[in-house]
Amino acid sequence: MHKIAISIALFHIVSVSLWAGNVESGEKIFSTLCWGCHHPTAEAFGPSFRTIAQKRTENQIKSQILRPDLIYRALGYKRNSMPSFVMSENDLNNIAIYIMSFK
Repeated sequence: MHKIAISIALFHIVSVSLWAGNVESGEKIFSTLCWGCHHPTAEAFGPSFRTIAQKRTENQIKSQILRPDLIYRALGYKRNSMPSFVMSENDLNNIAIYIMSFK
């Protein structure tokens, strides 16, 4: 029984560490690509990450990053002002995790 508790605790620590690493990587992507239009907690040219995290799923966020021209109407926008970004799947996951961390 004691070994099971230790295994569960170690799994939790590793999971939290990986998630934190992804958030940190996502923050670096934000500072490179997103900061000109978005702010983590305040409205700027684009909505804040806090607002996005409250209204969108992770898949919607990823779709908006990769192909905003295809999804903006489905998300309730009248026009698209966001450029599309080409990034690795890893970077896309990291920025989505970073945005969702503001939920």
